[in-house]
Amino acid sequence: MARLDVTIDQLRSAKGLIRVCLTADPANFPACIDDADAVTLSVPAAQGRFTVPALRHGLYALAVIHDENGNGRLDTFAGIPREGYGFSRNPAARFGPPRFTAARFAVAGDEGAERVRMRYIF
Repeated sequence: MARLDVTIDQLRSAKGLIRVCLTADPANFPACIDDADAVTLSVPAAQGRFTVPALRHGLYALAVIHDENGNGRLDTFAGIPREGYGFSRNPAARFGPPRFTAARFAVAGDEGAERVRMRYIF
């Protein structure tokens, strides 16, 4: 088991929550809806970081949204995100979220770290 420390960079405000989906299942990235083994978290945006204390070794991908208004979802306008979003390894997101393979990273050893850069369109 490993500890994963995640830092969120370039948050535009400390309002609301950071909502997290961490999964090893490519079919459930980025939403984690049908993945019983996924780690889903909500942490205060003011915190700007979080830790997953006991994670099995393997390949994972991380999706993060900045739910500024705290309504529990990513607000969009005409399909374009109105709130911040980010992914592990910070791949480009063109016309939708990146594929699992573009965001995947390995967890091995006793601890790991990821930095996720938030992006805002509006």
